Amino acid sequence: MQPQAVIFDIGNVLIEWQPERFYDAAIGEDRRRAMFRHVDLHGMNDAVDLGGNFTDTIYATAEANPDWRTEIRMWHDHWIELAQPEIPHSIRLLRALRTKGIPVFSLTNFGIQSFDYAATHYPFLLEFDRQYISGHLQVIKPDPKIYEVVETDSGVTPGALLFTDDRADNIDMAASRGWQTHLFQGPQGWADRLVATGLLTEKEAA
Repeated sequence: MQPQAVIFDIGNVLIEWQPERFYDAAIGEDRRRAMFRHVDLHGMNDAVDLGGNFTDTIYATAEANPDWRTEIRMWHDHWIELAQPEIPHSIRLLRALRTKGIPVFSLTNFGIQSFDYAATHYPFLLEFDRQYISGHLQVIKPDPKIYEVVETDSGVTPGALLFTDDRADNIDMAASRGWQTHLFQGPQGWADRLVATGLLTEKEAA
């Protein structure tokens, strides 16, 4: 079945999301490893993605871990440096699909305030036909509830949805619901998949 709508994850699909890389540069790899062992920073970020206030959640975690207070606050104060750079080829694919009138959705684990902040730096985040942002929905991938929201809200048959994400667990859940899926490992592979489905020509996917 040719897809009737294409769904993009955002982190590591349209924007690189590598907090460890930022901290390695900012405080050194050894100290970063120690901090990540002692503080559940990804759990903190999940709380933001579930709808927790961006500033309050991170600053509360910093206060609860005074030995790492300054470093934890960097997750907030230098956030855009954690979420960079953009992935230009992926953005071109998003726009090529939209130019052809193919509905394009985002399905992303992203906080409310952090998404709004990101959109001021990356305006293409507002170019989707529909946005499914976990912070607003208060559920994160790979919880099946967030996929159900997409199906119900969009009205597109699950088998007619084509979804790309860089995490296998998120892809596996979508596939279990009958979605067409692509594990994102780079924009060229995603471009090739879009060509293979007949949604884009090779020239349009370049």
